[in-house]
Amino acid sequence: MRFERTLLITLALSLLLTGCVTTQTDSSSLGKNMPQTSRTERARDAARIHTELAQRYMASGDLQSALTRLKMALNFDPDYAPAHTVIAVLYEKINNLPKAELHYRKAEALEPTKGAPNNNLGAFLCRTGKVEESLGYFRKAVADPFYQTPDVALTNAGVCNLKLHRTAAAEASFRDAIARNPKNAEALFQLAHTLYVNKDAFRARAFLQRFDALGKPSAASLKLGHDIETRLGNPEGAQNYARRLQSRFPDSEQAHALDTAAKP
Repeated sequence: MRFERTLLITLALSLLLTGCVTTQTDSSSLGKNMPQTSRTERARDAARIHTELAQRYMASGDLQSALTRLKMALNFDPDYAPAHTVIAVLYEKINNLPKAELHYRKAEALEPTKGAPNNNLGAFLCRTGKVEESLGYFRKAVADPFYQTPDVALTNAGVCNLKLHRTAAAEASFRDAIARNPKNAEALFQLAHTLYVNKDAFRARAFLQRFDALGKPSAASLKLGHDIETRLGNPEGAQNYARRLQSRFPDSEQAHALDTAAKP
């Protein structure tokens, strides 16, 4: 593959060259104060390049080659946190959850104050049933002032609070996520759904309309729209959502549920 050849050339250069030498007019000073690339830096560069290769293999569906590259990355630098994150994702994809958890935890341990590894570990723990433990990692993620997507961690925290039946905490997390990123589609949908379940269809409608305005409807959102409008006594609005659902997602569980409900 062309991308592999290019990256491997870069890797070879990074391993062979020890640094740039500046020309000295005084031969007695040759070798003094010259910038050198340390062995640690070269190992880190190699780990980075192999991790980037692995991500490209994963994107193309070649998980075996990706795993090989990630193992090479960690052989070069066992403390390269991004490699631990990517290999954790890969192990989760192939349902090796113990190894996935091991590497998610290692990435967080290497960068304990950074938002991304804390959010990644929290999301994994929530997905695999360790919901209560996950919440602390979302708080750590949001506390990182340099984390660029705290709304993602807040949305994840909201979803996990719902699993614990902590509706008020979930609603607060979704609202905080939307305040930080008004176009966070998942937070908008989840808040609309939470409000609907809590019998506040009017406010649920407002947040679902904001979600719908993003132009990326799902079968779940269209079904929710139908249910909200039905509860608000708006059959025309409900029918509009139903038509969109059956047109765009005819084979979805939600479309079949509407069909079943409509039969006498």
